[in-house]
Amino acid sequence: MVEIKTDAALATMRESGRITARALAAVRDAARPGVSLRDLDEVAHAVIREAGAKPAFLDYRPSFAPTPYPGVICASVNDAIVHGIPTDQRLRDGDLVSVDCGAYLDGWASDSAISFTIGEASPEDRRLLDTTQRALEAGIAAAVVGARIGDIAHAVGRVARTAGYGIVHGFGGHGIGRRMHEAPDVPNEGRPGRGYPLKHGLVLAIEPMLLAGGRDDWHTAADGWTLRTNDGSRAAHFEHTVAITDEGPRVLTLP
Repeated sequence: MVEIKTDAALATMRESGRITARALAAVRDAARPGVSLRDLDEVAHAVIREAGAKPAFLDYRPSFAPTPYPGVICASVNDAIVHGIPTDQRLRDGDLVSVDCGAYLDGWASDSAISFTIGEASPEDRRLLDTTQRALEAGIAAAVVGARIGDIAHAVGRVARTAGYGIVHGFGGHGIGRRMHEAPDVPNEGRPGRGYPLKHGLVLAIEPMLLAGGRDDWHTAADGWTLRTNDGSRAAHFEHTVAITDEGPRVLTLP
């Protein structure tokens, strides 16, 4: 069932979103050669805890997962697309890192992701990062009252395909509110004018995940969580929690 949020709920989700944004900013500031993914996880946990919120990912177990998730963030490096577990792996100059994070505040969730490189980005990585960011912005721009989920999916997919990138099918955006994952699903490719109608109070996590190799193929790593590109190409992931309002889309996970 799709829950339409009250304006009071949206206000609390905005505060939750600020916490998630601060956690991601702290992680990016801490990310440098020699720092481990586990170190970054501890940075995010400290921000969330000190804000009086709870990590949304820690111990979460969706239907596809073999075990509860063991981290506060998802930290996916290079050919890892999403759901990378924060381990003792240490960052190196040139790595492309995607970090996904979420928090609960007073029972309301927020979810956001960023991607960046360690050190100077190569032209290829910069193009991938810029295009994934533009795909997110296109999806947000399409999230208006009177449109449909398919309009968001089409906007994201058009940016990705025009640039020649692959798209992770089977994983994408979602409704969010009292739980991190709610109905409706928000694919990263689709037909305009189709799907659930967008109305004031609907809140969605919009999250393009683009694959540099141009293919859509991926596999799940041995840890049961991490999704990796089949061709070994790099991936990028950006995400915001967005409220549909009569005044236009409202991004809840800005600082």
